[in-house]
Amino acid sequence: MSEGKLKGVLIGAGYFSRFHMDAWQRIPEVQITAVCDVDSERANTYAAEWNLPTVYTDPDEAIESEKPDFVDIVTPPDTHRALVEIAARRGVAVICQKPLAPSLPEAQALVALTEQCGIPFMVHENFRFQPWHRELKKLLTGGVVGDAVYAVYWRMRMGDGWQPDAYLARQPYFRTYPRLLIYETGIHLIDTVRYLLGGRVTGVFARLARRNEAIAGEDSGVVVLEVDGRTQVILDMSRYNESQYANPRYTFADDLRIDAAGGSLRLTGDGTLFVQPLGKPAYEHRYAHENRGFAGDCVRACQQHFVDQLRAGQVFETSGPDYLLNLAVQETIYNQQTS
Repeated sequence: MSEGKLKGVLIGAGYFSRFHMDAWQRIPEVQITAVCDVDSERANTYAAEWNLPTVYTDPDEAIESEKPDFVDIVTPPDTHRALVEIAARRGVAVICQKPLAPSLPEAQALVALTEQCGIPFMVHENFRFQPWHRELKKLLTGGVVGDAVYAVYWRMRMGDGWQPDAYLARQPYFRTYPRLLIYETGIHLIDTVRYLLGGRVTGVFARLARRNEAIAGEDSGVVVLEVDGRTQVILDMSRYNESQYANPRYTFADDLRIDAAGGSLRLTGDGTLFVQPLGKPAYEHRYAHENRGFAGDCVRACQQHFVDQLRAGQVFETSGPDYLLNLAVQETIYNQQTS
């Protein structure tokens, strides 16, 4: 990979792509040279907002003309397969937002395509890159509370889904998803738990519910995971009921507690971390985090990882094959609701 700036094309000019663009412009190794969106008016407005020189409505033309080192795909999941193929057939690296595809078989086919074409491919799964999760991982691997984790409890309350007009202002397509809570949000928690524990999910139990009758999919539920046959994980999630914190989208955790052989770790909704060794009082663990970008600037951290690994020719943490392990857990959860 060249020592100069990596040239990128951003595909998709919707709500979340603004977090991507803000992050790219703060990564010195990257230059985004064009934006592509099927809506020409939206693409031109976006280009003017972010000072991008070139606009396209056809992704095939965009990649052929720009000849980028990578494309960043920030479009609805049902478009990902075709867009990845356009890039893959030209040997262009891809970072692609989640949900990766509408179904597990479609996601498997997408990942298989990237492997057949031999392109670097990373899923833009940013939760594990939130600064508190990186710090929790350091504490766990450092043995601060022992070397065996017994239990994880993660309570998430979003409070953005109880209103009759829920999701219309920011992401209106959420209202029509037949699968919502796990497909859109719970998958983040599954990936983060796998990252923190470094193990394999060996058991799944779940019960999901829809509280808001104005939407199509589930918006609350409890998922119990067993990791490596020894660690019990409870994901207690709701987009309907509200958090006690002013910004529930900062950590996405009303409370996250990890119990281990030598004590406990706890994350609160404002990013505060506590350590409580067995037999001793809890104390606050200081570390760096800031309310910038999305959820502690995790989009920038995620994209920086993509750049670093791409230039080094190394495997991404959220590679296609690894992410399919998350989607297999997701599929098991949904299958339990219909069995």
